[in-house]
Amino acid sequence: QVQLVESGGGLVQPGGSLRLSCAFSGTVFSTMGWYRQSPGRERELVAHVTFGGGTEYVESVKGRFTISRDNVKRTVYLQMNSLKPEDTAAYYCNSVPLVPGYWGQGTQVTVSS
Repeated sequence: QVQLVESGGGLVQPGGSLRLSCAFSGTVFSTMGWYRQSPGRERELVAHVTFGGGTEYVESVKGRFTISRDNVKRTVYLQMNSLKPEDTAAYYCNSVPLVPGYWGQGTQVTVSS
């Protein structure tokens, strides 16, 4: 059974940092990504990382977010720096391309003063 468990979200002031973690089990994903969704907006793939460590980012987070993975620990991370109010969303990890049945509970990130 595939499980994805996200953690690390919270409330942070603009300019602050958070580190999200996604522990996965049941399979090994070739490419994993962090997605986010906020009310009234479509779900967005923020960043993804290949099994070998290659990364790509959506333009709005380039230079601020860093995605990484530990294949031994089966965990994917998202280091978020210089956070902005528009980064507020529920963040989820999933395969890329996503598999609808693999969504976890997500972790909420709120950037507000």
